Amino acid sequence: MTQHPHSTLHMAPDVPQAKIPAPAPLHVVHDSKETDLAAAERAAGQFLHALGISTDPESMRGTPSRMARAYAELFSPRPFDLTTFPNDEGYDELVLARSIPLRSVCEHHLLPFVGTAHIGYLPGHRILGLSKLARVLEHFACRPQVQERLTKQVADWLQTQLEPKGVGVVIQAEHACMTLRGAQATGATTMTSTLLGLLRTDARSRSEFLALTGLPS
Repeated sequence: MTQHPHSTLHMAPDVPQAKIPAPAPLHVVHDSKETDLAAAERAAGQFLHALGISTDPESMRGTPSRMARAYAELFSPRPFDLTTFPNDEGYDELVLARSIPLRSVCEHHLLPFVGTAHIGYLPGHRILGLSKLARVLEHFACRPQVQERLTKQVADWLQTQLEPKGVGVVIQAEHACMTLRGAQATGATTMTSTLLGLLRTDARSRSEFLALTGLPS
């Protein structure tokens, strides 16, 4: 009788599955030309003189320089990293940051408008560090703007970068070009909103977002 050699089954050791590395945070920097403060200061002085305002008094001598630096600050958003995290728990309810302070400059008169923004989203595969909602708002607000465009830019950018199920942005602001000149409608505010994804198409989600921002649905 032919004997078959004894065979031993060798089990492969457990090999841990490789984790998918987290994507590197997107470094967000405002794309603008280099600021020439000296030229801005000269132009500010000429602007004041053209309006019949003398910069000879001691209290006014530094005004052109202060004007230049003030507008440079208003038009210079701080760079930041768009930090996101995996939505491991599958959280699918609204994330909302309310009453984020807003300041920007009206592109028609270069006068400021100030107010608050409410920014929310329905998470998809990733969630966003909460402070980044304020950073995104600052990124688009620190430039000559109109409120309608600002509202849509913030919403569209978050929709593209985060790929959530929905995004909502509401901005309420007071415009100096309306309250200090022209109509001089002191205390008047302007409200704008942009809703994307489920926050636009799903009635329940839309009503919840608007209710939490204090707006009628």
